[in-house]
Amino acid sequence: MVEHPAQVQRPSCVIIGIPLSLVLIGIPIVAASYLQYTNTNYVVTNRGLYSKRGVLSRDVQQIGFDKVQNISYSQSALGSYFGYGSVDVSTDGGSGIELQFRSIPAPAAVQELIAREIDSRQQTESDSTKEDVLDSILTELRVIRQAVADDQNGSQTGSTTPSTDESTHTDTGNTDE
Repeated sequence: MVEHPAQVQRPSCVIIGIPLSLVLIGIPIVAASYLQYTNTNYVVTNRGLYSKRGVLSRDVQQIGFDKVQNISYSQSALGSYFGYGSVDVSTDGGSGIELQFRSIPAPAAVQELIAREIDSRQQTESDSTKEDVLDSILTELRVIRQAVADDQNGSQTGSTTPSTDESTHTDTGNTDE
């Protein structure tokens, strides 16, 4: 029996076709992954967190430090070995993770950097709030001291109507509070 030429071609098509199709499918996947990796930037500034992505178009996501509720990081076994991982950021009022820094080196250091910035902002806000409260208390105490001094001066001179209007009181500049 004589072999037909089409039967001889079939095994060689399978041997060449399957690897060729894997290469033709694999190259675009690898190229897309590489382009996505090289065109993704994560930025931590003194104003907030930014994620910039895109090859043909840009997608920029920004979250201010005042809105950050929770920060966590994760590393796979390979990520721990090679020193990379992901940092997840959740915000006030958001559901779940709002921003994720993926495949970044030293994720624990990035998480610590973000946490320090948030803590310093909260400390600054609480310090300014404390200063405002103390300034208002000091102003009230000066008004009360002036009213008491006016009352004492009025009772020594025989006057029975001490002034209680805050706009007429002035600070005498004494610092013995």
